[in-house]
Amino acid sequence: MKPENAIEVHNLEKSFKVYYDKGSTFKEKVLFTKRNRYEVRHVLRGISFEVKKGEAIGLIGHNGCGKSTTLKLLTRIIYPDSGTIEMAGRVASLIELGAGFHPDMSGRENIYINAAIFGLTKKEIDARLNDIIAFSELEEFIDNPVRTYSSGMYMRLAFAVAINVDADILLVDEILAVGDAGFQAKCFNKMREIKGSGTTIVIVSHALNQIEQICDRSIWIHEGVIKAEGLPRDVDPLYMIYMSSRASGNAQAVELARAADAAKGGYNRAEDKNRWGSGEVIMTSVTCYNDKGEDVRAFASNESCNIEIKYNAVYKIEDTVIGLAVYRDDNSHVYGTNTLIDTSEPVVLEGDGTAVLKIKRLPLNEGVYKIDFELHKPDGFDYDFWKEALRITVSNPHQEAGIISLEHEWTID
Repeated sequence: MKPENAIEVHNLEKSFKVYYDKGSTFKEKVLFTKRNRYEVRHVLRGISFEVKKGEAIGLIGHNGCGKSTTLKLLTRIIYPDSGTIEMAGRVASLIELGAGFHPDMSGRENIYINAAIFGLTKKEIDARLNDIIAFSELEEFIDNPVRTYSSGMYMRLAFAVAINVDADILLVDEILAVGDAGFQAKCFNKMREIKGSGTTIVIVSHALNQIEQICDRSIWIHEGVIKAEGLPRDVDPLYMIYMSSRASGNAQAVELARAADAAKGGYNRAEDKNRWGSGEVIMTSVTCYNDKGEDVRAFASNESCNIEIKYNAVYKIEDTVIGLAVYRDDNSHVYGTNTLIDTSEPVVLEGDGTAVLKIKRLPLNEGVYKIDFELHKPDGFDYDFWKEALRITVSNPHQEAGIISLEHEWTID
């Protein structure tokens, strides 16, 4: 194993037997042999990858592609048919939160049981106990039996135990949506802190925004093989193009559009760090106008302005919503609106088009902000969008002449 690596996976293969109707007793197995027929399903077909110490990688792919199987092989919950896995250091897994919890024992007692499963000694658990309880925010319930906990409380306690193990390698499978919104943000910040401390992280997730914010690299697993590997901003859009074309049946239109862009030397997604999405709609420019219709670069704090967005749709897409959100530099959300709020009607996209969003008297203090533009369907599916089309600087906001200025604007020719 290379000294700079925390994980090395070589030619990993895994298959499962799926029985049509399996006999459960010896008599049934002997008398009804046809009931024991099965088919072999190959989940992983010789994948190989390496993870450096302190690196965070994301495993992405559609349901059933082999992501969670890979993670379970890394945790040694199951074993491969062939191939090798080498790992250096203590491993903690956030896969089945609360596995090993006893419902009749208190939260405190289950902390000791669960932490012991992760390999901590009693002395180590004693030293971490107060931190675990404080993170879970369950101080007043910690001595109650966990069967009296809500599902959210149960998950919070399990998460708090797992992230306080001080592991060298952390394996995470779709469990960052724990508890309410405030606790989810707390968990996400904790993950960033763990990464910053040098822990190696492998995450399985369908939330590509989480992958992009935490991970250094994405690995797209498709039908048991690695289809693409690289920076999240490069790999994730390719996966989204595949998923959207698979869902919409417009694979040919999307591929033709991508080929046309490449042929004329146009938009190159790999070189554009400020976008992600499926690629079926590309926003080509963003411009700001005042109420008089004048193209402006600055406006007073108490004025409203109109944001004009021009786009190109590969094919007709109905029932969409175009929105914007204003964030402080610390990513706190301070203002937002969308076309559904402004017009009460969804937007139909086809070919080259324009949409206008109205900003009404931004409630901003002095500082620097950014505007994110997004395009999605009400069910949450994201198309391509500008991640940071405009940056705002606010000066003297409480004075009558307070100015909001737009520092830059990007346009694609």
